[in-house]
Amino acid sequence: MQKLKLDHPDIVVSLDIDLKKYSTMRLDSRGDLITVKSKEGLKFCLSELTKNNMTYKVLGWGANMLLPSKSKVPYIQLDFEFDRSVFNNPQDEYVLPASASLATLTSHANKFGLKGWEVFTGIPASLGGAIFMNAGTNLGEIGSVIKEVKLITKSGEEKSVIVDKNSFTYRHNHFVDEGDVIYEARLIHKGLDPAISNKIKEYLDMRTRTQPLKEWTCGCVFKNHYDPKRDVTCRAGLFIDIMGMKGLTIKNLTISPKHANFMENRGESTYEDVLEMIGVLKKELKLQFGVEFEIEAEY
Repeated sequence: MQKLKLDHPDIVVSLDIDLKKYSTMRLDSRGDLITVKSKEGLKFCLSELTKNNMTYKVLGWGANMLLPSKSKVPYIQLDFEFDRSVFNNPQDEYVLPASASLATLTSHANKFGLKGWEVFTGIPASLGGAIFMNAGTNLGEIGSVIKEVKLITKSGEEKSVIVDKNSFTYRHNHFVDEGDVIYEARLIHKGLDPAISNKIKEYLDMRTRTQPLKEWTCGCVFKNHYDPKRDVTCRAGLFIDIMGMKGLTIKNLTISPKHANFMENRGESTYEDVLEMIGVLKKELKLQFGVEFEIEAEY
């Protein structure tokens, strides 16, 4: 990155910085960060990186991401300004930047009772990151309220995708190609319902009781496993709990006593510590249940 000049008014490059605060798990990590503040800046950034044969990753809010101790690639974080007066009243549709917070959308849904938007509840992520992995909870998945997604390709070209029933599957999208970066989305809702406020409150209360929301985690580590032969979904946290592995600790990294599919960083945990713990769990899950659980967190 030192040799690359990203000379643009809407781009800020920070070299070899402490990235700990840029991820929800707060792993010890250092690397290069590119903050981009506009669509034009993003187009320039991606085209320049591609011209120089440089790979990159989008950081978002750092949820569901495991950052290595020393990153070999630069991270891109979007920070687009937008007119927040759109949240003053309910709209039929919303066009929002990928950097918008799901917490903001949850608050808006809670205030005006937007049906469908309860799916955002309790997810500590940016809109773009949530769309990328089709984030969701027991209340549903984000893909259900996305109408259109706009991206910039690695060559700096604009790309628009109209979402349909084939656009998303469990924790996965089918339209972001390698190097694409989501910068904007058009959202819908399913009408107004005052009961949504209680639904959001009850779900947040439940998550507070059952998940370590105040700890440093990356969210769920493993995807739930679907067995098509038996038409059964195997929940990773339940299986880890059955094995009696809640509380297992490697250095300062602990399998959460509240929810076994979460790992808590209780000190100076590293990327290597997390990979070691994942290896232990995957081995035991395979040995005990014969199931290969996929990792949900990006690493």
